[in-house]
Amino acid sequence: MAIEATNGKKGWGDQDQVPGIKSELLELNMGPQHPATHGVLRLLLHTDGEIVYKVTPVLGYLHRCAEKIAEGVDYKQWVVYTDRFDYLAPMTCNHTYVTAVEKLGGIEVPARAEHLRIATAELSRVASHLIALATFGLDMGAWTPLLYCFREREEILNLLERISGGRMLYNYMVPGGVRYDLPRDNWVADVLEFVTMMEKKKLPDYNTLLTYNKIFIERTSDVGIITREDAFAYGCTGPVLRGSGVKWDCRRDDPYSLYHKFDFEIPVGMGEMGTVGDCWDRYIVRVREIEQSCRLIRQALEQLPEGPYQSIELKKPVRVPAGAAFTRTETAKGELGHYIVADGGQKPFRNKVRSCSMCNLQVLEKIGVGLMVSDLVATVGSLDIVLGEIDR
Repeated sequence: MAIEATNGKKGWGDQDQVPGIKSELLELNMGPQHPATHGVLRLLLHTDGEIVYKVTPVLGYLHRCAEKIAEGVDYKQWVVYTDRFDYLAPMTCNHTYVTAVEKLGGIEVPARAEHLRIATAELSRVASHLIALATFGLDMGAWTPLLYCFREREEILNLLERISGGRMLYNYMVPGGVRYDLPRDNWVADVLEFVTMMEKKKLPDYNTLLTYNKIFIERTSDVGIITREDAFAYGCTGPVLRGSGVKWDCRRDDPYSLYHKFDFEIPVGMGEMGTVGDCWDRYIVRVREIEQSCRLIRQALEQLPEGPYQSIELKKPVRVPAGAAFTRTETAKGELGHYIVADGGQKPFRNKVRSCSMCNLQVLEKIGVGLMVSDLVATVGSLDIVLGEIDR
Protein backbone atom coordinates (compact mmCIF):
# COMPACT_ATOMS: atom_id res chain seq x y z
CA MET A 1 0.00 0.00 0.00
CA ALA A 2 1.39 3.37 -0.99
CA ILE A 3 1.39 6.36 1.31
CA GLU A 4 -0.16 8.46 -1.42
CA ALA A 5 -3.17 6.14 -1.59
CA THR A 6 -4.16 6.76 2.00
CA ASN A 7 -3.45 10.48 2.03
CA GLY A 8 -3.03 10.15 5.80
CA LYS A 9 -6.80 9.82 6.20
CA LYS A 10 -7.90 6.48 7.56
CA GLY A 11 -4.47 5.49 8.83
CA TRP A 12 -3.25 1.92 8.99
CA GLY A 13 -4.20 1.14 12.59
CA ASP A 14 -1.31 -1.33 12.98
CA GLN A 15 2.41 -0.83 12.49
CA ASP A 16 2.65 -4.17 10.67
CA GLN A 17 0.57 -2.63 7.87
CA VAL A 18 2.66 0.53 7.56
CA PRO A 19 4.40 0.70 4.17
CA GLY A 20 8.14 1.06 3.89
CA ILE A 21 9.67 4.14 5.46
CA LYS A 22 10.43 6.79 2.85
CA SER A 23 12.79 8.86 4.99
CA GLU A 24 14.57 8.82 8.32
CA LEU A 25 12.12 8.73 11.27
CA LEU A 26 11.94 12.01 13.14
CA GLU A 27 11.10 12.13 16.85
CA LEU A 28 8.84 15.05 17.78
CA ASN A 29 7.27 16.22 21.02
CA MET A 30 3.74 17.60 20.73
CA GLY A 31 3.21 19.22 24.12
CA PRO A 32 3.00 19.26 27.06
CA GLN A 33 2.34 22.96 26.27
CA HIS A 34 0.60 22.78 22.93
CA PRO A 35 -2.86 24.06 21.91
CA ALA A 36 -3.67 20.87 20.01
CA THR A 37 -3.20 18.58 23.04
CA HIS A 38 -6.08 20.10 25.06
CA GLY A 39 -4.19 20.30 28.34
CA VAL A 40 -0.79 19.34 29.68
CA LEU A 41 -0.55 16.22 27.54
CA ARG A 42 2.67 15.27 25.78
CA LEU A 43 2.51 13.18 22.63
CA LEU A 44 5.79 11.58 21.59
CA LEU A 45 5.62 11.22 17.81
CA HIS A 46 7.78 9.29 15.39
CA THR A 47 7.11 10.61 11.92
CA ASP A 48 8.12 9.69 8.42
CA GLY A 49 7.84 13.10 6.82
CA GLU A 50 4.25 14.19 7.50
CA ILE A 51 3.07 10.64 8.28
CA VAL A 52 2.87 9.46 11.90
CA TYR A 53 4.66 6.14 12.32
CA LYS A 54 4.13 5.89 16.10
CA VAL A 55 2.38 7.99 18.76
CA THR A 56 2.85 7.57 22.51
CA PRO A 57 0.91 9.61 25.09
CA VAL A 58 3.09 10.73 28.02
CA LEU A 59 1.10 11.56 31.15
CA GLY A 60 1.65 12.79 34.70
CA TYR A 61 2.14 16.54 34.32
CA LEU A 62 -1.02 17.29 36.34
CA HIS A 63 -0.89 14.49 38.91
CA ARG A 64 -2.21 15.60 42.33
CA CYS A 65 -2.48 12.34 44.34
CA ALA A 66 -6.25 12.81 44.66
CA GLU A 67 -6.95 9.14 45.39
CA LYS A 68 -4.45 9.16 48.27
CA ILE A 69 -5.87 12.42 49.60
CA ALA A 70 -9.28 10.68 49.82
CA GLU A 71 -7.91 8.46 52.59
CA GLY A 72 -7.19 11.49 54.78
CA VAL A 73 -10.47 13.44 54.52
CA ASP A 74 -14.05 12.47 55.33
CA TYR A 75 -16.64 11.51 52.76
CA LYS A 76 -18.16 14.98 52.43
CA GLN A 77 -14.83 16.82 52.33
CA TRP A 78 -13.64 14.87 49.30
CA VAL A 79 -16.54 15.97 47.06
CA VAL A 80 -14.64 19.17 46.26
CA TYR A 81 -11.75 17.14 44.82
CA THR A 82 -14.07 15.56 42.24
CA ASP A 83 -14.69 19.06 40.84
CA ARG A 84 -11.04 19.06 39.74
CA PHE A 85 -11.37 15.87 37.66
CA ASP A 86 -13.36 17.09 34.69
CA TYR A 87 -13.31 20.77 35.50
CA LEU A 88 -15.42 21.41 32.39
CA ALA A 89 -18.30 19.28 33.74
CA PRO A 90 -17.75 19.11 37.52
CA MET A 91 -21.38 18.33 38.42
CA THR A 92 -21.21 15.00 36.60
CA CYS A 93 -18.08 14.08 38.59
CA ASN A 94 -19.79 15.07 41.86
CA HIS A 95 -22.66 12.79 40.87
CA THR A 96 -20.48 9.71 40.42
CA TYR A 97 -18.77 10.00 43.79
CA VAL A 98 -21.83 10.76 45.93
CA THR A 99 -23.76 7.84 44.41
CA ALA A 100 -20.88 5.53 45.43
CA VAL A 101 -20.98 6.81 49.03
CA GLU A 102 -24.77 6.48 49.11
CA LYS A 103 -24.63 2.94 47.75
CA LEU A 104 -22.05 1.98 50.35
CA GLY A 105 -23.96 3.56 53.22
CA GLY A 106 -27.48 2.70 52.07
CA ILE A 107 -28.35 6.41 52.10
CA GLU A 108 -31.76 7.46 50.74
CA VAL A 109 -31.81 10.49 48.46
CA PRO A 110 -34.99 12.61 48.33
CA ALA A 111 -36.72 12.79 44.95
CA ARG A 112 -36.37 16.58 44.86
CA ALA A 113 -32.60 16.27 45.23
CA GLU A 114 -32.43 13.71 42.42
CA HIS A 115 -34.29 16.06 40.08
CA LEU A 116 -31.94 18.93 40.96
CA ARG A 117 -28.94 16.65 40.45
CA ILE A 118 -30.10 15.62 36.98
CA ALA A 119 -30.86 19.22 35.97
CA THR A 120 -27.48 20.54 37.13
CA ALA A 121 -25.54 17.54 35.79
CA GLU A 122 -27.11 17.93 32.35
CA LEU A 123 -26.42 21.67 32.35
CA SER A 124 -22.82 20.80 33.13
CA ARG A 125 -22.80 18.26 30.28
CA VAL A 126 -24.05 20.90 27.83
CA ALA A 127 -21.35 23.32 29.01
CA SER A 128 -18.67 20.65 28.50
CA HIS A 129 -19.92 19.73 25.03
CA LEU A 130 -19.95 23.40 24.06
CA ILE A 131 -16.24 23.58 24.94
CA ALA A 132 -15.67 20.37 22.94
CA LEU A 133 -17.36 21.84 19.85
CA ALA A 134 -15.59 25.18 20.24
CA THR A 135 -12.07 23.84 20.68
CA PHE A 136 -12.50 21.16 18.04
CA GLY A 137 -13.60 23.80 15.57
CA LEU A 138 -10.64 25.95 16.55
CA ASP A 139 -8.30 23.00 15.93
CA MET A 140 -9.73 22.86 12.41
CA GLY A 141 -9.25 26.61 11.88
CA ALA A 142 -12.79 27.81 12.68
CA TRP A 143 -12.69 30.80 15.04
CA THR A 144 -16.30 32.07 15.04
CA PRO A 145 -17.93 28.95 16.61
CA LEU A 146 -15.61 29.38 19.60
CA LEU A 147 -17.14 32.80 20.31
CA TYR A 148 -20.68 31.47 19.94
CA CYS A 149 -20.13 28.40 22.17
CA PHE A 150 -18.36 30.35 24.91
CA ARG A 151 -21.21 32.86 24.92
CA GLU A 152 -23.76 30.10 25.65
CA ARG A 153 -21.44 28.43 28.16
CA GLU A 154 -21.24 31.72 30.05
CA GLU A 155 -25.01 31.66 30.48
CA ILE A 156 -24.82 28.13 31.89
CA LEU A 157 -22.11 29.18 34.35
CA ASN A 158 -24.31 32.06 35.49
CA LEU A 159 -27.20 29.64 36.09
CA LEU A 160 -25.04 27.17 38.00
CA GLU A 161 -23.53 29.97 40.06
CA ARG A 162 -26.99 31.06 41.16
CA ILE A 163 -27.84 27.60 42.52
CA SER A 164 -24.45 26.47 43.84
CA GLY A 165 -22.45 29.63 44.57
CA GLY A 166 -19.58 28.61 42.28
CA ARG A 167 -18.93 29.34 38.63
CA MET A 168 -16.62 26.47 37.80
CA LEU A 169 -15.94 24.26 40.84
CA TYR A 170 -19.28 23.74 42.54
CA ASN A 171 -19.08 21.20 45.41
CA TYR A 172 -22.87 21.13 45.02
CA MET A 173 -23.85 17.48 45.36
CA VAL A 174 -23.30 15.91 48.77
CA PRO A 175 -24.03 12.41 50.11
CA GLY A 176 -27.75 12.37 50.77
CA GLY A 177 -28.79 15.18 48.44
CA VAL A 178 -27.62 18.59 47.28
CA ARG A 179 -26.05 21.44 49.19
CA TYR A 180 -28.71 24.07 48.41
CA ASP A 181 -32.32 24.15 47.31
CA LEU A 182 -33.54 26.38 44.47
CA PRO A 183 -32.50 30.03 44.77
CA ARG A 184 -35.22 32.53 45.61
CA ASP A 185 -35.62 33.89 42.12
CA ASN A 186 -36.86 32.68 38.74
CA TRP A 187 -34.10 30.10 38.32
CA VAL A 188 -36.30 27.34 36.90
CA ALA A 189 -37.94 29.70 34.41
CA ASP A 190 -34.55 31.06 33.34
CA VAL A 191 -33.16 27.54 32.82
CA LEU A 192 -36.17 26.52 30.73
CA GLU A 193 -35.84 29.69 28.67
CA PHE A 194 -32.16 28.92 28.05
CA VAL A 195 -32.96 25.32 27.06
CA THR A 196 -35.58 26.49 24.56
CA MET A 197 -33.12 29.00 23.10
CA MET A 198 -30.49 26.27 22.68
CA GLU A 199 -32.89 23.96 20.89
CA LYS A 200 -34.52 26.48 18.57
CA LYS A 201 -31.76 28.99 17.86
CA LYS A 202 -28.25 28.07 19.00
CA LEU A 203 -27.91 24.48 17.79
CA PRO A 204 -29.09 25.41 14.26
CA ASP A 205 -26.50 28.21 14.33
CA TYR A 206 -23.71 25.75 15.21
CA ASN A 207 -24.82 23.41 12.45
CA THR A 208 -24.74 26.24 9.92
CA LEU A 209 -21.37 27.56 11.06
CA LEU A 210 -19.52 24.31 11.63
CA THR A 211 -21.30 20.96 11.48
CA TYR A 212 -22.17 21.04 7.77
CA ASN A 213 -19.37 23.37 6.71
CA LYS A 214 -17.68 21.85 3.64
CA ILE A 215 -14.15 22.49 4.86
CA PHE A 216 -14.90 21.10 8.34
CA ILE A 217 -16.42 17.94 6.85
CA GLU A 218 -13.40 17.38 4.60
CA ARG A 219 -11.05 17.81 7.60
CA THR A 220 -12.93 15.38 9.87
CA SER A 221 -14.70 12.73 7.78
CA ASP A 222 -12.81 9.44 7.27
CA VAL A 223 -10.15 10.68 9.74
CA GLY A 224 -9.14 8.91 12.97
CA ILE A 225 -11.56 6.01 12.55
CA ILE A 226 -12.23 3.96 15.69
CA THR A 227 -13.95 0.67 14.86
CA ARG A 228 -16.38 -0.98 17.27
CA GLU A 229 -13.77 -3.65 17.95
CA ASP A 230 -11.06 -1.11 18.82
CA ALA A 231 -13.49 0.88 20.98
CA PHE A 232 -14.30 -2.25 23.00
CA ALA A 233 -10.67 -3.41 23.15
CA TYR A 234 -9.47 -0.10 24.62
CA GLY A 235 -12.41 0.41 26.98
CA CYS A 236 -13.70 3.52 25.25
CA THR A 237 -16.93 4.98 26.59
CA GLY A 238 -19.14 8.04 26.18
CA PRO A 239 -19.28 9.94 22.87
CA VAL A 240 -16.12 8.14 21.68
CA LEU A 241 -17.83 4.74 21.96
CA ARG A 242 -21.17 5.99 20.67
CA GLY A 243 -19.41 7.71 17.79
CA SER A 244 -18.37 4.21 16.67
CA GLY A 245 -22.02 3.22 16.39
CA VAL A 246 -22.43 1.53 19.78
CA LYS A 247 -25.67 2.58 21.50
CA TRP A 248 -24.51 2.33 25.13
CA ASP A 249 -25.19 4.92 27.81
CA CYS A 250 -25.13 4.30 31.56
CA ARG A 251 -28.08 6.60 32.06
CA ARG A 252 -30.25 4.15 30.15
CA ASP A 253 -28.41 0.80 30.17
CA ASP A 254 -27.19 0.80 33.78
CA PRO A 255 -29.51 3.48 35.21
CA TYR A 256 -28.81 5.48 38.34
CA SER A 257 -30.56 8.40 40.01
CA LEU A 258 -33.97 8.87 38.29
CA TYR A 259 -32.81 8.73 34.68
CA HIS A 260 -34.93 5.63 34.09
CA LYS A 261 -38.07 7.74 34.59
CA PHE A 262 -37.22 10.26 31.89
CA ASP A 263 -37.57 10.07 28.12
CA PHE A 264 -34.44 10.63 26.03
CA GLU A 265 -32.56 9.08 23.12
CA ILE A 266 -28.99 7.83 22.70
CA PRO A 267 -27.30 9.44 19.64
CA VAL A 268 -24.70 7.31 17.85
CA GLY A 269 -22.39 7.77 14.89
CA MET A 270 -24.02 6.79 11.62
CA GLY A 271 -21.30 7.49 9.08
CA GLU A 272 -23.40 10.24 7.50
CA MET A 273 -20.36 12.12 6.15
CA GLY A 274 -17.91 9.24 5.94
CA THR A 275 -17.05 6.03 7.74
CA VAL A 276 -18.71 5.17 11.06
CA GLY A 277 -16.42 6.09 13.96
CA ASP A 278 -14.51 8.97 12.37
CA CYS A 279 -13.87 12.41 13.87
CA TRP A 280 -17.06 13.86 12.38
CA ASP A 281 -19.16 11.11 13.98
CA ARG A 282 -17.73 11.82 17.43
CA TYR A 283 -18.41 15.51 16.89
CA ILE A 284 -22.03 15.08 15.79
CA VAL A 285 -22.77 12.74 18.71
CA ARG A 286 -21.94 15.59 21.08
CA VAL A 287 -24.10 18.04 19.15
CA ARG A 288 -27.07 15.68 19.38
CA GLU A 289 -26.37 14.92 23.03
CA ILE A 290 -26.85 18.62 23.76
CA GLU A 291 -30.38 18.24 22.37
CA GLN A 292 -31.04 15.24 24.62
CA SER A 293 -29.61 17.00 27.67
CA CYS A 294 -32.03 19.86 27.01
CA ARG A 295 -34.89 17.34 26.99
CA LEU A 296 -33.74 15.89 30.31
CA ILE A 297 -33.35 19.31 31.92
CA ARG A 298 -36.87 20.29 30.90
CA GLN A 299 -38.37 17.07 32.26
CA ALA A 300 -36.42 17.25 35.54
CA LEU A 301 -37.52 20.82 36.27
CA GLU A 302 -41.08 20.62 34.98
CA GLN A 303 -41.66 17.53 37.14
CA LEU A 304 -39.71 18.88 40.13
CA PRO A 305 -41.44 17.55 43.29
CA GLU A 306 -41.80 19.30 46.61
CA GLY A 307 -40.05 18.01 49.70
CA PRO A 308 -36.60 17.96 51.31
CA TYR A 309 -33.42 18.30 49.28
CA GLN A 310 -31.17 16.56 51.84
CA SER A 311 -31.50 13.38 53.88
CA ILE A 312 -28.40 14.12 55.98
CA GLU A 313 -27.60 17.43 57.65
CA LEU A 314 -24.60 19.15 56.11
CA LYS A 315 -22.86 19.54 59.47
CA LYS A 316 -23.41 15.89 60.36
CA PRO A 317 -20.51 13.61 59.34
CA VAL A 318 -21.20 10.61 57.11
CA ARG A 319 -20.27 7.22 58.52
CA VAL A 320 -20.75 4.12 56.39
CA PRO A 321 -20.40 0.46 57.39
CA ALA A 322 -17.33 -1.56 56.45
CA GLY A 323 -17.51 -2.90 52.94
CA ALA A 324 -16.91 -1.98 49.31
CA ALA A 325 -19.00 -0.47 46.53
CA PHE A 326 -18.52 0.47 42.89
CA THR A 327 -20.67 2.89 40.90
CA ARG A 328 -20.35 4.33 37.43
CA THR A 329 -22.17 7.22 35.83
CA GLU A 330 -22.27 8.81 32.39
CA THR A 331 -20.21 11.98 32.55
CA ALA A 332 -19.65 14.32 29.61
CA LYS A 333 -16.49 12.41 28.62
CA GLY A 334 -17.75 8.86 29.25
CA GLU A 335 -18.13 6.40 32.10
CA LEU A 336 -16.54 7.63 35.32
CA GLY A 337 -16.32 5.02 38.07
CA HIS A 338 -15.61 5.03 41.81
CA TYR A 339 -14.58 1.98 43.81
CA ILE A 340 -14.70 2.77 47.52
CA VAL A 341 -13.51 0.49 50.32
CA ALA A 342 -14.73 1.45 53.80
CA ASP A 343 -13.54 0.29 57.21
CA GLY A 344 -16.51 1.66 59.15
CA GLY A 345 -15.04 5.08 59.94
CA GLN A 346 -15.70 8.57 58.61
CA LYS A 347 -12.98 8.26 55.97
CA PRO A 348 -12.61 5.74 53.14
CA PHE A 349 -9.90 3.13 53.44
CA ARG A 350 -9.45 3.25 49.66
CA ASN A 351 -10.97 5.26 46.80
CA LYS A 352 -10.07 4.16 43.30
CA VAL A 353 -11.23 6.18 40.28
CA ARG A 354 -11.85 4.78 36.80
CA SER A 355 -11.10 7.61 34.35
CA CYS A 356 -13.01 7.61 31.06
CA SER A 357 -10.62 10.10 29.42
CA MET A 358 -7.68 7.84 30.31
CA CYS A 359 -9.19 4.90 28.44
CA ASN A 360 -10.37 7.02 25.51
CA LEU A 361 -6.87 8.44 25.09
CA GLN A 362 -5.16 5.03 24.89
CA VAL A 363 -6.82 4.18 21.58
CA LEU A 364 -4.73 6.97 20.03
CA GLU A 365 -1.75 4.59 19.93
CA LYS A 366 -3.73 2.38 17.55
CA ILE A 367 -5.60 4.84 15.35
CA GLY A 368 -2.80 7.42 15.19
CA VAL A 369 -0.52 5.20 13.15
CA GLY A 370 -0.56 6.26 9.49
CA LEU A 371 -2.26 9.60 10.02
CA MET A 372 -0.79 12.86 8.83
CA VAL A 373 0.26 15.14 11.69
CA SER A 374 -2.57 17.56 10.86
CA ASP A 375 -5.10 14.70 11.02
CA LEU A 376 -3.63 13.57 14.35
CA VAL A 377 -4.55 17.02 15.69
CA ALA A 378 -8.13 16.47 14.51
CA THR A 379 -8.22 13.04 16.11
CA VAL A 380 -7.00 14.28 19.49
CA GLY A 381 -9.58 17.06 19.42
CA SER A 382 -12.39 14.61 18.61
CA LEU A 383 -11.57 12.51 21.70
CA ASP A 384 -12.34 15.47 24.00
CA ILE A 385 -10.03 14.40 26.81
CA VAL A 386 -9.47 16.32 30.05
CA LEU A 387 -6.15 15.96 31.87
CA GLY A 388 -7.52 16.72 35.33
CA GLU A 389 -9.37 13.40 35.21
CA ILE A 390 -6.54 11.44 33.56
CA ASP A 391 -3.76 12.42 35.97
CA ARG A 392 -5.79 13.09 39.14
